Amino acid sequence: MSSAPVTRAGAMIQRQAVVHPDRSVFAYAVRGVVAGPDGQEVAEESVEHLVDAVLRTVDLARIAGTRPLVVRATHELLAAPGVLDLPHGMILEVPAHHQLASGAAGRLAALTDAAVRVSLADYAGDPVQDALLPYAHLVKVDSSLPPHLLTELVQRASAAGAVVVADKATTRPRVTAALEAGAELLQGPLVLQRQPPEERRTFGAGEIQCFELLRQLSEPQPDPVAYSRTVESDPELSIRVLHLVNSSASGVRHKVDSVQLAVMMVGPRRLTALATAALVGTTPTSMETLWFLLTRAHACGALGGDDTAYTVGLLSAVAAHLRLPVGQVVARTGVSAAVADALENHGGRYGQVLAAVLAQEENDTESLAATGLDAYEVGRTYLEALPQALSLATRLAQAA
Repeated sequence: MSSAPVTRAGAMIQRQAVVHPDRSVFAYAVRGVVAGPDGQEVAEESVEHLVDAVLRTVDLARIAGTRPLVVRATHELLAAPGVLDLPHGMILEVPAHHQLASGAAGRLAALTDAAVRVSLADYAGDPVQDALLPYAHLVKVDSSLPPHLLTELVQRASAAGAVVVADKATTRPRVTAALEAGAELLQGPLVLQRQPPEERRTFGAGEIQCFELLRQLSEPQPDPVAYSRTVESDPELSIRVLHLVNSSASGVRHKVDSVQLAVMMVGPRRLTALATAALVGTTPTSMETLWFLLTRAHACGALGGDDTAYTVGLLSAVAAHLRLPVGQVVARTGVSAAVADALENHGGRYGQVLAAVLAQEENDTESLAATGLDAYEVGRTYLEALPQALSLATRLAQAA
């Protein structure tokens, strides 16, 4: 793991969810970003060749799951969008500098004729943009605009028949303003709903068992006998672990009826993820949330190089999802001083890794640079974690 920031002639791929008001995921949006030595983004129109180079190396289908992908367009993609063959559909997001370029209407008309769905980014009501509205399936409006202007732009885009996405919906006031203005979709880091933690939280019996299992599995040398007993003492955990082992994806030749044997076959890391799945629940939106939680854990584990880093990522995500003060999670799970420092203060090596992954999730290039880790390595690791986490989340959801 690098301990000093590195500047490369390359692009990072950022990913955000595009969600309905109930936070169910409509699509995922990706874009290439190049950061300068100070961590600030370089103007995208000047680095499209770097973005194109990275897009050729990324399997975009593996980071969208079963959702469409909204891909920020470059000149190359506008000319040949068919190079991206995505199984669940693609929406080509046209940035403002391409909208204002000569011949934009003809290019978008050609895309429409070719059955390519188009999204207009950065809509500000410019007359040139208004002329492109008939070709747009989605229109993105900045949710941080003053409410009266936000409402005007949403209404103009909606009147043209487009679905309006409130972009940069990163705070509660922005979400509220966007929905009141009539936006139908929201874009931002909203899969984990960022609400203040509850000062006091009463745990149900099942939650207590899950946290006890997490506590046992976070020990330096987990005791198989102890954590097997914890699973056996909880009917839901027992059913989940048996279902997981006996699913067709596990490849077992004979059905396993012993919970203890099933626990041994699953192993500590997947048991940790299974306990997390039980805490998240099994609603339609929880599958996406579980994917998000496990991606953070996988990314931290890969960057940190061990299971402790994985635990840090997972507990951080669980605390955010359940709106628990981090200190309460630390106390409940009894983790080591190093893990506690990472969770509470972003201290030490594990805290550095966690801070970098959080910055990657937030698409915050400046904060990512401030961690001292190689931003491109963090971005690449996060992308690689997405399909791994999706595979596990899918199996865990099926085992519910």
